[in-house]
Amino acid sequence: MITRPLSLEDLQRSVMAVPPLARNADDSLNAEENRRLIRHLEDGGITLLLYGGNANFYHLPLSEFEPALELLSSAAADTSLVIPSVGPAYGTMMEQARIARRFRFPTLMVLPQQGITTSAGVATGIRRFVEAAGIPALVYIKHDGFIEPEDVAALDRDGLISAIKYATVRTDTSRDDYLRRLIQVVDPRKIISGIGEQPAIIHLRDFGLGGFTSGCVCVAPRLSQAMLAAMRHGDWTEAERIRQLFKPLEDLRNAIHPIRVLHAAVDAAGIARTGPLLPLLSNVEPKDQPAIAAAAKSLLALNNPT
Repeated sequence: MITRPLSLEDLQRSVMAVPPLARNADDSLNAEENRRLIRHLEDGGITLLLYGGNANFYHLPLSEFEPALELLSSAAADTSLVIPSVGPAYGTMMEQARIARRFRFPTLMVLPQQGITTSAGVATGIRRFVEAAGIPALVYIKHDGFIEPEDVAALDRDGLISAIKYATVRTDTSRDDYLRRLIQVVDPRKIISGIGEQPAIIHLRDFGLGGFTSGCVCVAPRLSQAMLAAMRHGDWTEAERIRQLFKPLEDLRNAIHPIRVLHAAVDAAGIARTGPLLPLLSNVEPKDQPAIAAAAKSLLALNNPT
């Protein structure tokens, strides 16, 4: 596992995969299946692994945080950079900061809390977390009102953040006043498009963002990497062609639930047995399994042409 700081070059070199976290039938962590998924990603050229929403770190018991970090730090190759998540509650992230100090992760992502927050309060919480953990935070912006661009910029100026995952969904990705404000006060290359392949072209081409995260990369890492490479070379036509290949599975994620569908898709494609989702989430309904399996297997076949 890479322990040096996350760099702009890292974001340009690899899609940031956001994998699910495989579990046994009794909800315990399944080390073997998580390693299988990581190997699949690394074999496809992925070197950035972010464990956040798709891994359901929102509901991770505090007692499981250290075992999860031990598993992820030992499972990744020497060429991979792993980013676990903390929070979303302030008290939880501060307890997790003390545990994280025992490891050598380059950064940790702070999961966004919704509703019981103010922008100034979020900024203070991130600042205190970084002081307690001793490493910079990756800021995750998922909805308006969470943290204002000016507060993000102040954290950045003080060297407290490694990057920003921007994942606020817009009806029209090209019309985003918040993101326009954010790239005026923070280097856009430090901002990662955080909603998969579908908005990535607009985010990188029109806003100059530094890279993108993906869940479906867990099924088709080579394809996702090829899309990133096409965008780096300004081949937007090729990038769009590849983007369309991800759309059937992404449409199911949007229609049903992004985390639950990805969890099922990785399993259905035979990449890794993901097992049960930790409450407060639940696995997809049986009626949705056939469509998810078909989309996942088709995407995997495109990733691995004979």
